[in-house]
Amino acid sequence: MARRYDPERRQRIIDAAIRVVGGKGIAGLSHRSAAAEADVPLGSTTYHFKTLDELMVAALRQANEGFAKAVSTRGAFDDPGADVAAELAGLLGEWLSGDRTGVELEYELYLAALRRPALRPVAAEWGEGVADRLALRTDPVTARALVALMDGICLQVLLTDARYDEAYAREMLARLIPRPPSGTGSPPRTPPG
Repeated sequence: MARRYDPERRQRIIDAAIRVVGGKGIAGLSHRSAAAEADVPLGSTTYHFKTLDELMVAALRQANEGFAKAVSTRGAFDDPGADVAAELAGLLGEWLSGDRTGVELEYELYLAALRRPALRPVAAEWGEGVADRLALRTDPVTARALVALMDGICLQVLLTDARYDEAYAREMLARLIPRPPSGTGSPPRTPPG
């Protein structure tokens, strides 16, 4: 029997894994459940992903793309006169007010790194990517602190089912951002390295 050429099969398996985690949680993800959801033979999942950790890494990497891409494409972060705290608070509001299932899924995969060391580098990529982008407007240390605060705010909203308070988020984020010296439009930058 000839093999059927299916260049999208790997991607369908990743998408299926994300749907499984969204519906059943991380504990519900297996090669078998991903294969069933993707409507592919079990051997296809193990061909493309030798271990469950490999499949989770691919799913987490894809899930991470959403917020990091929103930060990198937000033009206001290139504008030296833009209010970075307001932009970040607004972006968090858009993210948290969208499909909550997607945000919960991203955090479930992200937090799976606590117990699955193979996921840790991918979980770290998200924070590093966002921090690198924010460091262009602040400095590397402040950028990492902003990422940690945004992470904390998101976790609190998700875990307590509280309403996102954009004004509070903006105020807290603004407290971390150095004030620009009088007469300039942008904060002082610390050279990298």
